Amino acid sequence: MITISIDPVAFTIGSHEIRWYGILIAIAVGTVVLWGYRQIEPLRIKGKLPAFPDIVIAPVGIISGIIGAKLVHVLERWNNYIQNPAEIFNPGGLAIYGGVLGATLGIWIYLKLTHQDKSLKHFGFFIDLVTPGIILAQAIGRIGCTINGCCCGKPAPDWLPWSIVYTHPNSYANSCAPLGTALYPTQPYEIIFCLIGFAVLLKLRKRFKPLEGSLFLVYLIIYSAWRIAVGYLRTNIQFTSLGLSQAQLISIVVLAISIALLVRMRHRFKLAEQPSD
Repeated sequence: MITISIDPVAFTIGSHEIRWYGILIAIAVGTVVLWGYRQIEPLRIKGKLPAFPDIVIAPVGIISGIIGAKLVHVLERWNNYIQNPAEIFNPGGLAIYGGVLGATLGIWIYLKLTHQDKSLKHFGFFIDLVTPGIILAQAIGRIGCTINGCCCGKPAPDWLPWSIVYTHPNSYANSCAPLGTALYPTQPYEIIFCLIGFAVLLKLRKRFKPLEGSLFLVYLIIYSAWRIAVGYLRTNIQFTSLGLSQAQLISIVVLAISIALLVRMRHRFKLAEQPSD
């Protein structure tokens, strides 16, 4: 059993609490931006970019990611927010899934509205460059979740030697972690998964390079499968008689679409490689 007694509040400014969760989320966002820059800049210098990315893409992705993360979180806890609408504007409460999908959709819409057709054509190329940074950032964000006590697991059985127990009073504020109760360590589980996923995606980069956007689809497939599995250990709001949470339902949809798109993409690529008569 692992006891977590860290105060989730890093410091206060007047009456405002600054939590480690928010600090680590900010570091995670910075990680994605920095990773993307470090991947794109060498290619730009060598003249190997199929299109030049707009500098506005980064803030567009951050803003749309925050909106998507907040929207999915609010929808998951709609009954609570409909009774306390002011809490929607609370800086806490962000869903990773909403963040990734929101940022992706936001950047695509921005490129479409600004008529950046060349960048839009190679959207998959750029998203593949950033993809390993996304899952690495998720690992950093889950460290914040671990300290904060959010996204926690269900009560763990007595035989589980690495269950976690929250003891600091601030761990329970704005989170689901009951104090003094042994819980499944779902946040550390996801940190380990994301680090393994990061290594796997790095290994697969060259293999999937000819198929622009395929590495991002692989990321969506493995992460969706993970969220379906770990969802049974988390304290989620169930939406169906099957006991599935909103995150699991989204994961099933994303998994099915991603597999279909990847299969279709590989099929078209193989047809294009066949010599014409």
